[in-house]
Amino acid sequence: MVLFSVSRITVLKFLGICALLLLASSFFTAYAQTSGDVDARKAQLERELADLERQIEVQRGLLSSKQRESVTFERDIAILEAQIEKAKLEIRARDIEIGKLGKEIVGKNQVIGALDAKRERQKDSISDMIQKTREFDETSLILVALANESISDFFKDLDTFQALQGELQISFTDIRVTRVETEEEREALENRQTEEEKLRTIQAKEKARIEENEKEKQNLLKVTRGEEARYQALLKEQEKTASQIRAELFQLRGTAAIPFGQALDLANFASSKTGVRPALILGVIAEESNLGENVGTGTWTEDMHPDRDKPVFLAIMDALGFSPDAMPVSKKPWYGWGGAMGPAQFIPSTWACYGGFINTTTGKCGRNPDNSWVGPWVYNSDKDIIRKLVGKESASNPWEPKDALMAAGVLMKENGATTGTYEAERLAALRYFAGWGNAGKAAYAFYGDDVMDLAAKYQAQINILQGG
Repeated sequence: MVLFSVSRITVLKFLGICALLLLASSFFTAYAQTSGDVDARKAQLERELADLERQIEVQRGLLSSKQRESVTFERDIAILEAQIEKAKLEIRARDIEIGKLGKEIVGKNQVIGALDAKRERQKDSISDMIQKTREFDETSLILVALANESISDFFKDLDTFQALQGELQISFTDIRVTRVETEEEREALENRQTEEEKLRTIQAKEKARIEENEKEKQNLLKVTRGEEARYQALLKEQEKTASQIRAELFQLRGTAAIPFGQALDLANFASSKTGVRPALILGVIAEESNLGENVGTGTWTEDMHPDRDKPVFLAIMDALGFSPDAMPVSKKPWYGWGGAMGPAQFIPSTWACYGGFINTTTGKCGRNPDNSWVGPWVYNSDKDIIRKLVGKESASNPWEPKDALMAAGVLMKENGATTGTYEAERLAALRYFAGWGNAGKAAYAFYGDDVMDLAAKYQAQINILQGG
């Protein structure tokens, strides 16, 4: 019986390992099929997205062209229609991008699941192989010879067996490496998906603006019946006088927003120091906080980044003599961190570079060489750019409108807004929102467009004031 088992064990081992290798082969075939399906769908979505982005650029070009024309009924209706269509296209593009990422994540999850299942099957097979290997190792060469199996054939089988063991180990290593790489790819995709979800959340207000524009368009058509003379008469009737504008709050009467007269004075002052157009500074502040109305309902303990911002925030509070628990900051959204301060919505680690806060580890306002933000942080009045520009003795204060508008002007200047062209100002606004590295992303285009629309509205108000 033992003699028979020697020959059988050798064969069983050979066949068992071959089966394992076939399993590995079948897995990578399935993986290739899954990957191919995901890639095909991804390519289709990318084509759709590229087409939508082309359409968005057409609408953006139409808007830019129409806004330079003289005011007519046809021109203003065309602008409204272009704004409506562009916003709809941008929302569709966002949904497609999120869907594309979701498909890729599903594909990565499928690969990870298949890898885990394959690994479990191999574990069971290896247990059987180990048991058989022990029996094989305990069998003597004499018994092999008595079983009519030559010594040379035995060692050939043994060499084959050991080679297959090596292949199996390589298979395990490949699975482990592939799983790690796939998990990293999935994590990167999930981060991108979170970013897109964030943008879609922000873009919800774009949908509200579409609805407002639709109502405005319908109202114009109803009141004027499409006649140019009626439209010009309506514009004349609705045009505010300089005294009316000075008395109003940019449609924010009874709120915490900065009154128009004060906002304009502060924007003009910031412009005199930075060269950035006052209407553009107002556009940024309006986009960030509705001209100071919405500076946040969060708390530093719950909503602020613990390493990057909290230590700097405490240094800012110490320099200003404020209680950190008493100061409002932006609330943490579900997709990231809050903690932005004041009308210009600077996060503490960004304010540090304009408000004179130095990391004593590096002697600079930024992060450490190891990419950390470990301090301690101290206030240096000589480094307080905002304090010097506004001409005050005390530390600059991100909640103070004068300081906030000056800080926005300085940052917009650094972002290239002083060139004065539409394109340069829009790009500077995008950099204000997303940084230099992300400013060119199509996903962020709506922010730049919003700021420029607001700046155009405020410029019209300013023109009336200057003429009145």
